Amino acid sequence: MIEMHVASDKEELGRQAAAAGAQAIRDELARHGEATIIVATGASQFEMLNHLVAAEGIDWSKVTAFHLDEYVGLPESHPASFRRYLRERFMAPLKNAPTFIPVEGEGDPAAAVKQLNQQIAGKHIAVCFAGFGENCHLAFNDPPADFDTEEPYLVVNLDDACRQQQFGEGWFPSFDAVPQQAISMSIRQILKSELIVLSVSDTRKAAATKAALEGPVSNLSPASILQTHKRTVLFIDPPAASLLSRKG
Repeated sequence: MIEMHVASDKEELGRQAAAAGAQAIRDELARHGEATIIVATGASQFEMLNHLVAAEGIDWSKVTAFHLDEYVGLPESHPASFRRYLRERFMAPLKNAPTFIPVEGEGDPAAAVKQLNQQIAGKHIAVCFAGFGENCHLAFNDPPADFDTEEPYLVVNLDDACRQQQFGEGWFPSFDAVPQQAISMSIRQILKSELIVLSVSDTRKAAATKAALEGPVSNLSPASILQTHKRTVLFIDPPAASLLSRKG
């Protein structure tokens, strides 16, 4: 069962999510002297990242950070680039920056996937920061998601609902400008994380939240797979939680 905390607003949601993730990083550093994490992007992560980079007691120079996904063919200079997002919102504010392993969407996607799979192989992931989409996608694993592949990263096709969300959030000037493919971390790789910290907000995520938490586990609602994870914690605001039967 996914642990859920309903915050008063998005700012408080971000503070709580960052605090939970930061503590997991501190604990991992105390145990092993290093930590590997996964960071997410998108509008749902703004407040969380603001608080995470301000967290005290973390030697970021001992942290390696992977990220969940990137569009195929999109240059880092593009405003929607997730590499750019993380360099600006995660890396730049930190004095002792972590080792950042970017998902390179330009060039040969198959070659990029092969390299990423080699880089993440055998890594113990202390915490994965994530959210889920309006279509309940997890990373860029749109429905019907591949629940079976053991490959850490893969090239995926983006469905229209996913692309419409990216356009609707203002990342692209038109729907047609949203790429049709991405490189995404796989479902099974995400599930290997010791802790998964979810940040989900806004009414537009309410139906996906209900499907993820209260619906059957189904690849038609990819985030529902998190019901099977040993330690997933969801931080959510009241609008996103508005359709849930459970209140905590």
